[in-house]
Amino acid sequence: MKCSGTITLTTDFGLSDPYVGIMKGVILSINPAARVIDISHLIKAGSVMQAACIIEEAYTFFPKGTVHVAVVDPGVGTGRRLILLETEEYFFVGPDNGIFWPIIVAHADIKAIHLTESKYFLPHITHTFHGRDIFAPVAAHLSRGVDPRKMGHSISDPVPFEVPRPQQAGEVLSGQIIRVDHFGNLITNILQKDLDQFSGSARPVINIGDLVIEGVCKTYADASAGETLAMIGSSGLLEIAVNLGRACDRLGLNSEDIVGSKIEVTKGI
Repeated sequence: MKCSGTITLTTDFGLSDPYVGIMKGVILSINPAARVIDISHLIKAGSVMQAACIIEEAYTFFPKGTVHVAVVDPGVGTGRRLILLETEEYFFVGPDNGIFWPIIVAHADIKAIHLTESKYFLPHITHTFHGRDIFAPVAAHLSRGVDPRKMGHSISDPVPFEVPRPQQAGEVLSGQIIRVDHFGNLITNILQKDLDQFSGSARPVINIGDLVIEGVCKTYADASAGETLAMIGSSGLLEIAVNLGRACDRLGLNSEDIVGSKIEVTKGI
């Protein structure tokens, strides 16, 4: 596969420190023609699950040959492996901690490489910043057309990570909040097809905390200003929102505590 020259970055580094900018500097020092695009740097610190979900949602919207770099790496500096994945259309570079597991599951013919060839790393490797020292330079070399097979050896046992899926027990479909977006919307792990299969022709009733929402809207404006609603968002997932407001504030919790909260769907009339 020919690399497009586009590199995306997804990290939990935040925006107040120089870490993201340094990674971009490393990439551009190796390939000044690279196009570097941020997906998100506001992943909850250490949340492999949140990063995995965001990468899964975003990666297909980029040109074929894009290199997707993800650095949410609680095991940085330990013996965990450094991994490069190649599908028919994309490359993925990051720690082998399950962060790319949804991609691996979706592509039976995926190629996985354990990155071991240090000539594609920076000369000095620290114990705490492999995003700068290893993943950024590897991505830059890939974007210049270096053959991934020169960077390490093939492996067949990348680390799994089971992203939680909704479960049905009797007349209840249970899921959870997997992230809170910038607008305060609560994004769940319940796909539209999950909801449709469960509710059929019945009107779904969504319960989360003290909130009870009947039915699913098509747009935010289907609810009155300030009213809580449920809808299928652009990612195809059920979300809880407030028209011209923030749904996260309705639960009385901060955004970090909301992630993982249980949501239940039952059938109304």
